[in-house]
Amino acid sequence: MPNLRELLAAHAPLLLIDAASTRVQVGVFAADGSARWAASETEAGIGIFQCIDRLQVELPAIRGFAFCDGPGSMLGVRTAATALRTWCVLSLRPVFAYHSLAVVAAALRRPDVHFIADARRDSWHVVGTDRALRRVPTSELSGELVMPDGFRNWTPLPAGVASTPYTLEKLLPAVMDEDLFRATEAPDAFLHEAPSYVRWTPQIHRAP
Repeated sequence: MPNLRELLAAHAPLLLIDAASTRVQVGVFAADGSARWAASETEAGIGIFQCIDRLQVELPAIRGFAFCDGPGSMLGVRTAATALRTWCVLSLRPVFAYHSLAVVAAALRRPDVHFIADARRDSWHVVGTDRALRRVPTSELSGELVMPDGFRNWTPLPAGVASTPYTLEKLLPAVMDEDLFRATEAPDAFLHEAPSYVRWTPQIHRAP
């Protein structure tokens, strides 16, 4: 798994898109690590392109992409992934994914804390001391819990959970040398396991 410094050495200028929270964040990185940022509070389908317009990004000049594949807003993540797949059809370039909670954990360096995001159905995405992403039932959560700002929750928040800013302009410079990125040929939202489907056999309805 490469780190951000390695990505920039090989693929700058690099466009990074993060729509995992209610605040869409887009950055354009140069090879030396400097970046220009834009953010939008509107929904991802509009916010991503507002940010690109503000940054005056010339997409043909971009040599690589990075995006957050979760945890966070599934709609936001998939909107970003769809845009990347479309741009790569027009001009193939490498794409790299990262986990939102892993970035926060690596930047804050708090081994005593579990960073969480809602996984629905009374469960939570959790990143702990080993930086591995797990799904944990609410009843099994333990220790000090922290959730990034702007991450929606449908399951009631656990007692005592704290919040921390999710501002990539400040977080990413602290993790330049952390191996957080994964190459992907099919950008999409992260899933803990592949979806399973039940075979349905159609039947003609008959009155009793």
